[in-house]
Amino acid sequence: MKVEKVLIIVSKGTIEDVYAGLVMANGAVMEGIEAKMFFTFFGLNAIRKGKQDKLHTATVGNPAMMENVPTMIAGLPGMEALASAMMKKEMDKLDIPPVSEFFDMIVAGGGEIYACQLAADMFHLKKDDLIDDVKDIITVGDMYALADGPNTQIIFI
Repeated sequence: MKVEKVLIIVSKGTIEDVYAGLVMANGAVMEGIEAKMFFTFFGLNAIRKGKQDKLHTATVGNPAMMENVPTMIAGLPGMEALASAMMKKEMDKLDIPPVSEFFDMIVAGGGEIYACQLAADMFHLKKDDLIDDVKDIITVGDMYALADGPNTQIIFI
């Protein structure tokens, strides 16, 4: 069974989580798979005007980070900024586009970006607060309707 559509739910606002969703959505679009992204809770930071290219990596509470940086050091002031800068530098070496450019690529390829109504209400956000690539603010029920049809995969990040 060939995947025909993906619905990618991004619930976290760290650079590594947002990029995971963007890479999957862009890959789907490039493979001719219908791609829709739904941003909820702290994932909304990725689609807020002026925020999408200022995301940070999680240093505290990130189990993978403990492999390289002890928790005590990860919590020191400036460590999150340092880790984020290092991650962005490595992504630049691989020619990975910034978050804002990734959104433009996905939408240009036919992908769609949505925001969660409940989370937007909770954080007092309106459509004007979000980047232009956001098609709409929708309910969870509307999000499930986007997944309608055969051969759809829902991916939660």
